[in-house]
Amino acid sequence: MDALAGLLDGPRARGAFLLRMVMAPPWSVRVEDRAPLCLMCVDRGEAWVVPESGDPVLLRPGDLAIARGPAPYTVADDPDTPPQAVAGPGGSCRTLRGEPLAQSMDLGVRTWGNAPDGPVSMLIGAYQMPGEVGGRLLDALPGLLWLPGDSWTCPLLPVLDEAITRDEPGQSVVLDRTLDLLLIAALRAWFSRPDARAPAWYRALGDPVVGRALRLLQDDPAHPWTVASLAARCGVSRAGLARRFTELVGEPPMAYLTGWRLALAADLLRETDATVDAVAGKVGYSGAFALSAAFKRVRGISPREHRAVSRRSAPYGQSLPQPQQSSR
Repeated sequence: MDALAGLLDGPRARGAFLLRMVMAPPWSVRVEDRAPLCLMCVDRGEAWVVPESGDPVLLRPGDLAIARGPAPYTVADDPDTPPQAVAGPGGSCRTLRGEPLAQSMDLGVRTWGNAPDGPVSMLIGAYQMPGEVGGRLLDALPGLLWLPGDSWTCPLLPVLDEAITRDEPGQSVVLDRTLDLLLIAALRAWFSRPDARAPAWYRALGDPVVGRALRLLQDDPAHPWTVASLAARCGVSRAGLARRFTELVGEPPMAYLTGWRLALAADLLRETDATVDAVAGKVGYSGAFALSAAFKRVRGISPREHRAVSRRSAPYGQSLPQPQQSSR
């Protein structure tokens, strides 16, 4: 499992929110949905994305932006246009006075806006649930990531453009997988740019020794790894691996492994009904007691408390209101 696969193993789309937004100026929508990740692609016209802090970004046809939650941001025809609508958690959308807008701006299947033939058309795709496994990579992303259309090539945008307004059985699964692939392509393109601020462990994947060590740990976290056994598999000395790994990744091999195991365990606790003992075995701990001790030491709560808290928490919201449709 490489870095991008690790990301998608957490916030993998499951009933993701996807929408075509069609607008005529002046328009401005403030997004306060707290979604962990939202992709925005312009296929006609221009739109500004204005983060809570940082410089506004102008999106033209073919450009893509990724907003990382939970910070709010605004999408508008001009950075100076005041918000006319607020998108909140759960697909809610209202005026600044609190009046609902979901029905009045419904333009059809997964289509929403203030003008059916507006000059601006955007494709919106939002992941609704945070994922623990991808936390290292998500934390490395800026609040707003921008890919100009001339800096990358992705055949998936026309696919999403064609599929987003279809209303057929199983269409949500098709859209989920298309969104996943689009996210992978976008992150791969962004991380390959010279000015990308990739995390140290991501850059270390290109090192012939440390990269192999990282992949061994990621692919088989349940193995009883030691620095010595890891070094033997990588063909270097124990001291040499420990020094080089810490230098490139920013933490020792076993510290990295602990974080990876606990991230996997957190996902399993949230998303499955497996016992704590079963989860412990899957991620490399001898039993529930050992996993609980590590979980409390690193995260401050027990595995059972984490499961209870994560399941009580409301799902993250959607980026724009969900139009009514028969197959969703």
